[in-house]
Amino acid sequence: MAAIKGILQSEALTKYILETSAYPREHEQLKGLREATVEKHNFRSVMNVPVDEGLFISMLLKIMNAKKTIEVGVFTGYSLLATALALPPDGKVIAIDPDKEAYQTGLPFIRKAGVEHKINFISSEAITVLNDLIADGKEEGTVDFAFVDADKENYLNYHEPLLKLVKVGGVIAYDNTLWFGSVAQSDEEEMMDFLRAGRVHLRKLNEFLASDPRIELSHLSIGDGVALCRRLY
Repeated sequence: MAAIKGILQSEALTKYILETSAYPREHEQLKGLREATVEKHNFRSVMNVPVDEGLFISMLLKIMNAKKTIEVGVFTGYSLLATALALPPDGKVIAIDPDKEAYQTGLPFIRKAGVEHKINFISSEAITVLNDLIADGKEEGTVDFAFVDADKENYLNYHEPLLKLVKVGGVIAYDNTLWFGSVAQSDEEEMMDFLRAGRVHLRKLNEFLASDPRIELSHLSIGDGVALCRRLY
C-alpha cells in the first residue's frame, strides 16, 4: 500500500481541498516553515501536520477560548506555530520534544510571527516532563488543550498524565490515529514495515479510547486521523 499522507486516497481531492480552502488561508510564516521543512528534512517533512489540519487546530482553539496548551512532539513546529498564533497574547504552550535540532528549523518563523514568548520549549522525553508537571502540584487540571504527535508506542502512556493535566471540559487530540488507513487493514495484507509497527500501537489506542468512560470521543478523518478526547470528569 502506498503511504499517502492523510486519509483521502484521491490525490486530486486532497489537492482540491488544499488549493481551494487551505493554502489561501495559511499564515505566511506557517508557509515559510512548511517549505523550509521540506527543503531541510525532505521526506521527513510528512511528520508535520498538513495545512488543513493546522487550520482545524487553530479554529478549535479559538472556539474553546484556550489559553494554556501542551504539545507532545514538535518536530519543526508547524502545529506548534499554528497553536501559538491561535492563542491570545497571554497564552502559553508547553512544547516537548527531545529533538531540539528539528525545532531550530521552525524557530526563525516562530520569531517572525511574534509568538516565541508564548512557547516554553523543553528538549526532553515527554513522559518525564508530564510526570514532573504533575509532581509540581500546581499544574493538574489547568491545561485547556493537549496535542500529541509523537512516538506512537507511547500514546497510551501519555494518556493518563494528560488526563490529569487537562481540565474537565478540556481536550486531548491524538494525531495519526488512522495511520495512512492501515488500522483498517487485516494482518495478512501487505504493508510497509513502519506502517505495520505503528498500526499495532494505534489500534490499541483507538480501542482503549473507545471504551474510556472518562472522555467524550470524536474520531476525525482529517489529515492522518485525529482522535479528539474531551475530559468529562
